[in-house]
Amino acid sequence: MFANRIIDVPKSFIREILKVSADKSIISFAGGLPNRDLFPVENIRAATNRVFEISGPDVLQYNKSEGDPELRAEISKRYESFYSLDIPVKNILITNGSQQGLDLLGKIFINEGDSVIMEEPGYLGAIQAFGVYKADFIPVPVNEEGMDTVQLTSAFLTKNPKLIYTVPTFQNPSGITYSNENRKAVADVLRDKDIFLVEDNPYAELRFEGENKKSFRAFLPEKTILLGTISKTIVPSFRLGWIVAPDEVMEKLLVAKQASDLHTNYFTQRVVCQFLKDYSLDDHIKKINALYSAQKQAMIAALKKYFPKDVKYTNPEGGMFLWVTLPEGLSAMDLFNKAIERKVAFVPGDPFYTHKTGVNTLRLNYTNSDEKTIDTGVRRLGECIRESL
Repeated sequence: MFANRIIDVPKSFIREILKVSADKSIISFAGGLPNRDLFPVENIRAATNRVFEISGPDVLQYNKSEGDPELRAEISKRYESFYSLDIPVKNILITNGSQQGLDLLGKIFINEGDSVIMEEPGYLGAIQAFGVYKADFIPVPVNEEGMDTVQLTSAFLTKNPKLIYTVPTFQNPSGITYSNENRKAVADVLRDKDIFLVEDNPYAELRFEGENKKSFRAFLPEKTILLGTISKTIVPSFRLGWIVAPDEVMEKLLVAKQASDLHTNYFTQRVVCQFLKDYSLDDHIKKINALYSAQKQAMIAALKKYFPKDVKYTNPEGGMFLWVTLPEGLSAMDLFNKAIERKVAFVPGDPFYTHKTGVNTLRLNYTNSDEKTIDTGVRRLGECIRESL
């Protein structure tokens, strides 16, 4: 009765873990949840009232499939001010979160068996979205500098991938950031290939230290597709994101968008647009980064204090996650089961890989716990690791 494309696609691993960790007694480092104390509640309320004052019932009507032109103009201005990118409004499509952007890309590009290059480890939401369309994943490892360009080059020896998916800044799950040199090297490999690079960029403005890196669009403008979202900086529940694509891709995306849902929630688009006009996004993000920086530092300090010396972990300059590598032979899935008994949760590494299971890696989120809770949770986790050695 069911379509072949959906039969073998697993449920979201993280969503299932979040059900487990809903128990208030469990300290959860599992989700990628922004800190609720930072949501601009009063400003969103004021922006909402202002929208009704200006637009009245019109804001409750159907609207354009591309999205609200004023909001798209605000996004274009943000690309100019923060990323030094010239993004025409016509090349911006508003989506239901960047996750819908991934689904739309799957719809217009991937036939069953088509190859997609995926970071290893890679964002499980992209693995799930493209997996629905029966993509043939080609994993390419990432390290502290970025993507392994030798293995990237090898990916083209026997196959012709259509897409390469990246989260090059504060990557999910590892927290690493591609260097500018690595971004240029990746672009050089792709330059003469018939492929599009997807740059998913939900975390770049959550930078606590270091310098901003260039977008792939600066190195490979005709072949780069950008995904963005307000979920990590303003309001996650609005599910408002966007996709930036070249003209010929945008034409197909618009058809796919119209077939999916006609248009993204117009009311929330107008509220977000009014918020961006009336308040300083930079000031708001400064507050976020100040708190997240302290929380990350608290987690790094706890890892140094409680974890065995042979456990490795990343120390990102921003974002929401860090990546832990356990000693060889130690399964993160087994550790997860022990950790739940100790009332602490994390995401084992398995769902971030397309061809591996039983891995010795795991992801920790530090943005949704205060510093005291972080210390307690990491101590419990450290005890579980020592008992497993």
